[in-house]
Amino acid sequence: MQNGNPVLKTVRAALEREPHINLHRWPVHLDLTDDSVLVMEGDVESIAAKKCALELAATVADVRGVIDRLHVAPSEHKGDGEILDALETALLDARDFKNCSLRVIKKSETVTVQEILDDNASGDILASVTDGVVTLDGWVISLSHKRLAGVLAWWVPGCRDVVDALEVLPPEQDTDDEISDALSLVLEIDPLIPRPEQISVHTRNYVVTLEGLVATQAEKDRAEQDAWCLFAVDKVINQLTVGR
Repeated sequence: MQNGNPVLKTVRAALEREPHINLHRWPVHLDLTDDSVLVMEGDVESIAAKKCALELAATVADVRGVIDRLHVAPSEHKGDGEILDALETALLDARDFKNCSLRVIKKSETVTVQEILDDNASGDILASVTDGVVTLDGWVISLSHKRLAGVLAWWVPGCRDVVDALEVLPPEQDTDDEISDALSLVLEIDPLIPRPEQISVHTRNYVVTLEGLVATQAEKDRAEQDAWCLFAVDKVINQLTVGR
């Protein structure tokens, strides 16, 4: 449909008001299907921009659904093979996945990297990369494992998007406390957050608030980015103070 469509105008106006989104530098193509489903396509600056754009679009009246074709512009470009190799290493090195089977798809073939056959296995992950988009299939034993795998994928240089399709078995009820616990775990293992114990995490209705003290603006920004990386987090309020 034409950009003169009132629904598209409303969506674009909402995007222009959002501080995380810069449509002038990172234009987003909008289209509306005949059944009022909004298609959003293009590169955005950050995970925050992507999530905010999707959230804002979904709240606009007369939008019955959103098709997500937004990708995060990577800080450095990598080939799919490089991204997959780096993700494989990250998952193997993470202590929470030591007891998890790992398979990857390389050149259309499934390769077993690590196989856990005992009854206490913590999951079976199948990872693939296409055009910089990481897809995680299979299962894990907890929502924290699912979220951690997604964050590790986002951390890989060159990653443009993460499709976290991991199933949690047995099914687990998601809660605000679970999100806070998962983020605390992520901050603990993030090498760019030297003092995670100084960061307090609170979650309410999938909105994460960060409080505490960090040494640099880079650490403050990184902690917020980690929160945005988490599956199902809708908003991040960064109240961290920079100081010594």
